[in-house]
Amino acid sequence: MKGFFNEFKKFISRGNVMDMAVGIIIGAAFTKIVNSLVADIIMPPIGILMGNIDFTNWFIVLRDGSQTAAPYASLEAAKAAGAVTLNIGFFINSIISFLIVAFAIFSLLKVINKMKEEPAPAPAAPTTKTCPHCFSEINIKATKCPNCTADIK
Repeated sequence: MKGFFNEFKKFISRGNVMDMAVGIIIGAAFTKIVNSLVADIIMPPIGILMGNIDFTNWFIVLRDGSQTAAPYASLEAAKAAGAVTLNIGFFINSIISFLIVAFAIFSLLKVINKMKEEPAPAPAAPTTKTCPHCFSEINIKATKCPNCTADIK
């Protein structure tokens, strides 16, 4: 049992596990920010442009509630009455939130990959040269051409 806990402790203390935990916490906080951006900043003007639609209250009643029948003034009223609803507005908000998060992650990864790019390696030093007499390729260190036996400087 002690070995199990030591192995678990070693696993938790690895750097990449801690990085992952920090990433998840930051991701959750970022998701809250994006959800607020969509629900509180982006969707109200879109709702006004579409004829004063409140997307959070855009729903379809599938089955009336047991306490009161449709129509319901808001989604909360429908839920309070026990109605079964199809919440279109929340779904649209979720799609827009996903697209914003996906774009932010894409942009972040693009920046990280650009920083990681290594410069192109310098061209390798030549290992051969051309004999000035017979124009054959010879080793760069050669002082005599193996083909024409001419001395090379």
